[in-house]
Amino acid sequence: QVQLVESGGGLVQAGGSLRLSCAASGTIFSINVMAWYRQAPGKERELVATITNGGSTNYADSVKGRFTISRDNAKNTVYLQMTSLKPEDTAVYYCRAAARRWRYDNEYVYWGQGTQVTVSS
Repeated sequence: QVQLVESGGGLVQAGGSLRLSCAASGTIFSINVMAWYRQAPGKERELVATITNGGSTNYADSVKGRFTISRDNAKNTVYLQMTSLKPEDTAVYYCRAAARRWRYDNEYVYWGQGTQVTVSS
């Protein structure tokens, strides 16, 4: 099994910064795309950013220029550097990884438990 554990959430004032981390552990042969999603109260979960194992990135329009996704493949860890935070960024942030547990395994999607980010105005 693959476990994802997020950290780094918290309370920050508008305009501030936070860095989220998500470490994957367990039986891992390879991790393909890693991503961050978020879900605000009363809203659907939405994609924030993705990064391939080669380092190609993609961002939601709402966070472009403010958030940066990166990963350390040796540590099976993905990061989300968030700057110029706005109250509307308040949400639970979830890490997602598409991974294989061994060489001939199918690729499965795994989710972390989420970390709360609250931006005060």
